[in-house]
Amino acid sequence: MRVVVGLGNPGAQYALTRHNVGWLVVDEVARRAGATWRKDRDAEVTEVRLGTEKVLLVKPQTFMNSSGRAVAPLMTFYKLDGAHLLVVQDDLDSPFGLMKFRLGGRHGGQNGVRDIITRLGTDAFPRLKLGISRPPTGWDPAGWVLSKWRDEERTTVDELVRLGANAVEAWATLGLLEAQARFNGTDLRPKPEPAPAAPVDPA
Repeated sequence: MRVVVGLGNPGAQYALTRHNVGWLVVDEVARRAGATWRKDRDAEVTEVRLGTEKVLLVKPQTFMNSSGRAVAPLMTFYKLDGAHLLVVQDDLDSPFGLMKFRLGGRHGGQNGVRDIITRLGTDAFPRLKLGISRPPTGWDPAGWVLSKWRDEERTTVDELVRLGANAVEAWATLGLLEAQARFNGTDLRPKPEPAPAAPVDPA
């Protein structure tokens, strides 16, 4: 058994905000598997089969800052350690469109990860970090993460979610090292136009 937690906030008003990109990824994994969500304590959960692995997908219903309240009891119930847990999170410190796996380390200001670390008593679990970038000038970070994606960002968001679901499936079936090798180079930022070639001197 493995557990994949998508971080986000419950409620329709948060569905398309930057903070909920982790939910979008686990929703996509569930959609591909034809799975149905059900309530279990402080979370919505569903079980899917990825390759030979049974995977519990989790969407905490506690609001972001108390995510660990939903995650810790599930880890205790299934008697799992951090190696069997993947947290899918938004990441302010990564540019929008960048995706990477990371094993352990500090929470980096992500309050859902902070609470999971506190309640599990360890930071030794992998995270799939989806870049949403730092806020533009004049934006408070709390307001930025709760802002909705702009129309012009939707194509990149959809591709980030699709690749995020692929990355979750790779982690569950192939392990963290192979998933890192395959997906840590993911960068959906627009590539700069090549500089025009210098004119050839006919002389």
